[in-house]
Amino acid sequence: MKCPGQDSRYWKPGAIFEADCPKCGNSVEFFKDDTTRRCKKCGHRFLNPGLDFGCASYCKYAEQCIGNLPPELIAQKEDLLKDRVAIEMKRYFNKDFRRVGHASRVARYAERICKNEEGGDLAVILSAAYLHDTGIKEAEQKHEDAGAGLHEEEEPSVARDILERLGAADALIEEVCDIIGHHRHPRAKESLNFKCVYDADQIANLEEELKKGLDKDDPLTDTITRSLLTETGRELAKEILFSAK
Repeated sequence: MKCPGQDSRYWKPGAIFEADCPKCGNSVEFFKDDTTRRCKKCGHRFLNPGLDFGCASYCKYAEQCIGNLPPELIAQKEDLLKDRVAIEMKRYFNKDFRRVGHASRVARYAERICKNEEGGDLAVILSAAYLHDTGIKEAEQKHEDAGAGLHEEEEPSVARDILERLGAADALIEEVCDIIGHHRHPRAKESLNFKCVYDADQIANLEEELKKGLDKDDPLTDTITRSLLTETGRELAKEILFSAK
């Protein structure tokens, strides 16, 4: 069954319209369900300015419904995915506000690190940051001590379930699951996406230790700060940790 929004039988006046080419200003005719059109005058292809993507921005069947998605929509889809992952994380932890707060801080720090480093994928980084501790509840149910190694074992399956329900791309799911499956134990070579999540988590953990009374001049603080994997992470750690009380 074709989506009613894309079925011409349900179209109303204005479903066929003209838009100016952003390159040369020539008038280009669009049908409501066109994702892009090429200007006959200059050859520039541009996005349909009147297309309401609606559910196509997150629906995993969008490509089957409206054809190959343009880059603008792919970016929009990933932006929306990050927001929905954050919502699912909060729903998962429910009233465990300490863990919700921790995951939110890790995501916030990871985003700052990524934006100052070159080549990071925010959709992957923020999904991993929000979901990096989601194995804790399962580990606590199975073991008396839900240490880092134990909840790392549980996290990929929980994250995979959430991301699959949200219609995330397979490649994104695999990378997120790989990152959170060893997020406290970096390998000899790691991607920038992993480094952003790792550094953000280290900073958030140390920040929480400082609030418990750890002396900010303690050698442990310096050791962890120097062990961070990105220059931006080290600078952010200094900014946050040496202003914390």
